[in-house]
Amino acid sequence: MTVVKSVLLFVLAAVAEIGGAWLVWQGIRENRGWVWVLGGVVALGAYGFVATLQPDAAFGRVLAAYGGVFVVGSLLWAVVADGFRPDRWDVLGASVCLVGVVLIMYAPR
Repeated sequence: MTVVKSVLLFVLAAVAEIGGAWLVWQGIRENRGWVWVLGGVVALGAYGFVATLQPDAAFGRVLAAYGGVFVVGSLLWAVVADGFRPDRWDVLGASVCLVGVVLIMYAPR
């Protein structure tokens, strides 16, 4: 159950951080206004909170593993929100990152 909880928290953190950054981008770069930017700032703050809920107490380990989740989540977000089409190298790189996440977070110690 701990692994399931951890994975769900990584997904929630990715939605908060990537969504927050996307909202800020939309507000500034796409001229959608400061309400979008404010929403992004709130979401980014939520990401910081969600990361603290990980079962593993090692800050460095959690944030390092989240880096791999962020890579995969960013590509998925771009597909859904911006119509981005990853090529085989994007997919391969994201797969390598996910292997890294599994090793960092869930390898037996």
